[in-house]
Amino acid sequence: MSDNSIKETLNRIPYGFYSLTSHFEDDANAMVMNWFSQVSFTPRLVAIGLARKAYSYNLINQSGVFAVNIFNKEDQETISQFTSGRAKRPNKMDTAVYTPGPHTGCPILQGAAAYLECKVVQMVNAGGDHDILIGEVINAGILKPGDVDDTLTLPHIGWSYAG
Repeated sequence: MSDNSIKETLNRIPYGFYSLTSHFEDDANAMVMNWFSQVSFTPRLVAIGLARKAYSYNLINQSGVFAVNIFNKEDQETISQFTSGRAKRPNKMDTAVYTPGPHTGCPILQGAAAYLECKVVQMVNAGGDHDILIGEVINAGILKPGDVDDTLTLPHIGWSYAG
């Protein structure tokens, strides 16, 4: 199988488009991410592919908590302000509107349809450019009506982060 076939096949996976939020002490961050899935019922665990060079990586490593903000398709503009990393937009959180999560203190972004608050169970060095962050869901909230068909996805916005 050619490398191109592998890339094309991986690009057929319809990833969601979420915001991963984190904080440590007075520093908070929001970034976009899409490599995210539930991986256990009991306890309820989720896994995220997180780049080791991401600003949020160190915040999560230090605090041991994170949140996943889920957006509806109609709220694409709201999440777009978090597509640039802190290196390009060091002050991006200055204009972000959010409330601290009740259990983790991680930003719950205004405009999110739902959120999950998680505590880190394990950060697994996967041997690539992303590590696997495993978190236990300790709280959740529904902020807007909707279901899985309403959730913002990369195919919806015409982006791909795979291959």
